Amino acid sequence: MNPSSFLSLGVALALTLGACGPGENGDATGGTGGGGASGGTVGSGSQSSAGGAGGTPQEASCASSGGASGGATSTGGAGPSGSTSSGGGSGAATGGTSGSGGAPGGDCTRELLDGLLDDYFAALAAGDPSSLPLAEGVKFTENGMQAEIGTTDFWRDAGEVKHSQRALDTEACSAGAQAVIPEGGRDLPVALRIKVEGSELTEIETIVVRPGDYTASFAVASNPAAIIAISDEIGWHDEVPEAERATREELTSWIDKYFRAFPSGVCDVTGACKRLENGGGNFSCRTGASCSAGDPGSGGTFIPRVILADEVRGIAIGLTIFDFMTDGHLDMHMIKMSGGQVHAVHAILRDTNGVSGWE
Repeated sequence: MNPSSFLSLGVALALTLGACGPGENGDATGGTGGGGASGGTVGSGSQSSAGGAGGTPQEASCASSGGASGGATSTGGAGPSGSTSSGGGSGAATGGTSGSGGAPGGDCTRELLDGLLDDYFAALAAGDPSSLPLAEGVKFTENGMQAEIGTTDFWRDAGEVKHSQRALDTEACSAGAQAVIPEGGRDLPVALRIKVEGSELTEIETIVVRPGDYTASFAVASNPAAIIAISDEIGWHDEVPEAERATREELTSWIDKYFRAFPSGVCDVTGACKRLENGGGNFSCRTGASCSAGDPGSGGTFIPRVILADEVRGIAIGLTIFDFMTDGHLDMHMIKMSGGQVHAVHAILRDTNGVSGWE
């Protein structure tokens, strides 16, 4: 294969990350799962099992304060590893007013957002959205198609969430998660975004990836088990020490430049950084990409539709239509940043022919 062919292959494989800076380049054909983002903060803070309010001891302490303050109730309190027993719910499970759960006075808190994610996953497993605090006119999409919540095949067939890694954005009063959820006897990678107003859900966006749903020429097979296996090493829910914490602007700017300047906008990743695509691939974050200088401006390769930032955990989420050498995939990227560097990048994406449902 000539050098230009190698370059084309490298760019095609660079579905998610690459960077400038010191360190060795990774293998474009790295095996599935297993490999870690050793440059990240380490811990067991990601959430596993339905209703688990994972996170740090500080978040667990907040979760035990109960519904009057908008936090999680005492059921399903945090366990010693930062996750909770199944069935834990938020005080916001049945309403948005003070006293019945949710945030008093309409305040948006981390506990409120985390609890609403718990509530959503619990309702999904039950196949019944009636317990959710849905705003009048709430918009729900699954795989780019608008529907009435609770009526899709996935809502009818999904089981209890096995794992989720979450970003809680109190400034936007929105949250995002990448999760592993069974449908029948098969685990699937799933992405979820919620928007909240007055403790009620106003927007719910989901991406569900079944076998055969991601058909780009450079696509790798899904491997949901790898999403779970690598999560503790990355420490998605570990709080970043304040001295190493990225600002909101730094988190959102990284995602914005990555999308707009792709594949030349990927900077400041560690040499150990790994990227997964629906759990598959386990590529080096440097494969096939580079770091260009300057601001990419308002145009670019992909236009990010939504960007969320969780400064406490050092997580940013970006949603876009990924149409590099394809007809367009609905795409959620999640990154972990601390100490000015990105330690992990995971993408959940599937074919939608360029449609997001939010145009």
